[in-house]
Amino acid sequence: MATEKMTSLLSNIAYGASPLDTITQKNPDDIVITLAIRTPMCRYQTGSLSDTPLDALVLKILEQVRLRSSLDPALVEDICLGNVRDGQAAQFGRAAALTAGFPNTTAACRVNRFCSSGLAATQNIANEIAAGSIDIGIAVGAESLSTPNTRLDRPFVDEIMNANQDARDCMQEMGQTSENVAKDFGISRQKQDAFALVSNNRAEAAQRAGWFDDEIVPITTHKDGKKIVVDRDEIRYGTTYERLSKLSPAFPEHGDRSTAGNSSQITDGAAAVLLMKRSKALELGQPIVAKYVGTAIAGVPPRIMGIGPVFAIPKLLSRYNLSLQRDIDVVEINEAFASMAVYCKDKLEIDWSKLNPRGGAIALGHPVGCTGARQIVTGLSECRRRGVKVLLTRNGRSLREKPGHNCADCPPIPHYWFSGGILVEDFHSRHGKTLEDSNDFGPCMSGMPDSVEPMQE
Repeated sequence: MATEKMTSLLSNIAYGASPLDTITQKNPDDIVITLAIRTPMCRYQTGSLSDTPLDALVLKILEQVRLRSSLDPALVEDICLGNVRDGQAAQFGRAAALTAGFPNTTAACRVNRFCSSGLAATQNIANEIAAGSIDIGIAVGAESLSTPNTRLDRPFVDEIMNANQDARDCMQEMGQTSENVAKDFGISRQKQDAFALVSNNRAEAAQRAGWFDDEIVPITTHKDGKKIVVDRDEIRYGTTYERLSKLSPAFPEHGDRSTAGNSSQITDGAAAVLLMKRSKALELGQPIVAKYVGTAIAGVPPRIMGIGPVFAIPKLLSRYNLSLQRDIDVVEINEAFASMAVYCKDKLEIDWSKLNPRGGAIALGHPVGCTGARQIVTGLSECRRRGVKVLLTRNGRSLREKPGHNCADCPPIPHYWFSGGILVEDFHSRHGKTLEDSNDFGPCMSGMPDSVEPMQE
């Protein structure tokens, strides 16, 4: 198959096809997404999903995949669950799949690439299909941050701690790496608060306009012993620059630029993506949502791991000879911390209108194992709404928790691995205005002092 792809690529070059033409071509062996859905993102401990543990989250999202795809569940050969914090995730995923109506002939596994886990699950399923190991698979990203989990509560062994500085830096607390990025690259508190304001305002505007509706599947669950239906993200409304600027530093022992307001909201949630070859989708009458093009992985020093997109994105784009400014329509990168997001946006010169147009993890939240898959779902929905084609997603961090501290109250830190993926939206069910044209979208920089300009649209 690799030979066939190279032959096709060389043929396209010979006939003058652009790199964009090449990746948007439709071929029988394309890996395609036929369904991309997610639960609402709900607040940690007090939110609507706080009494819904990981196994229940996975069960709920897999039930929706089976029902909404109308696919014979016996045709699904593997389910890969991306999850970070739960050591029993593999067992939970398998049991949830069986309960959701998938037979025992459907295999299941768990992948933990930290905050890239949802994206890694998608990559794993796509690679299995490309290799001929399976024909159809489901990638799931899910995390219940409200559920207590085992934490890293001791240093690494002396052999590791004494090896080199990078190894020792793996013990850095969450938040410390955000402050490292802010200090090393001159990302001011004002720039971070400005970015956070945009994320919150965009998410609020998108929810008011109903743009999340085709992403989210309502979930029936229980909260405080009562049966409820959860169908909306739990977004903070009315965020202003003044309110953000008054928040105290979250990690004062490491710096004064990261706060609860410019770091990712802590949430629970799940997302799922159904994949198969284009030929199989056509054979089964499955709607083709997008074509999976490829992914790239890059690593950076642990103490500044939040800058991963600066390396992963160019690596991925160069493989396909694509330009971020010319060829990419929507970019979804994670907002674990505004310091990381601001640096990556500026360094990569990402067009502000393309970046996280519905807000990101600062506003929607960051259920660590879910976010990579959630970005796929959100980004593809935005591509449909805009009537554009090419989505670039980027995610990657790990979770390191401070011994003796309730770190579920703090945002997760970036860590080792960074991965990015390109997907081509395959059909346009809706066309609409850009976010900036929406009447529901108020002034992006509401209440911002005139001296702060870096995030103006």
